[in-house]
Amino acid sequence: MIATAKAQFQRIAPRKARMIINLIRGRDAAEALQLLDFTPKAAAPIVKKLIASAIANARQKRPDVDVDNLFISRATVDKGPNSHMRRWRPRAMGRATQIVKGVSHIAIELDQR
Repeated sequence: MIATAKAQFQRIAPRKARMIINLIRGRDAAEALQLLDFTPKAAAPIVKKLIASAIANARQKRPDVDVDNLFISRATVDKGPNSHMRRWRPRAMGRATQIVKGVSHIAIELDQR
């Protein structure tokens, strides 16, 4: 593991973010950035920013690292808590149910080939 980057409490459903993460897992970092430029999904800009941050972290940690040899070794998306958006929807017979919005924790690890 050369560098990591995490984006927590991102307002996107984990299922939607996992589609993009599965698309780039195992690819070169530069190839993944270029692929995300042309991906018309809502999670693409979030993941692109995260990969750029991981590359910057790798440069900061080891200035002699070759950026062209970095690839995405681990990428995960976990579900975050719904405790920040407490909203309720009226239901039948005077009841109410909570509106569940998707919140994701995204983590990316880069390594050298």
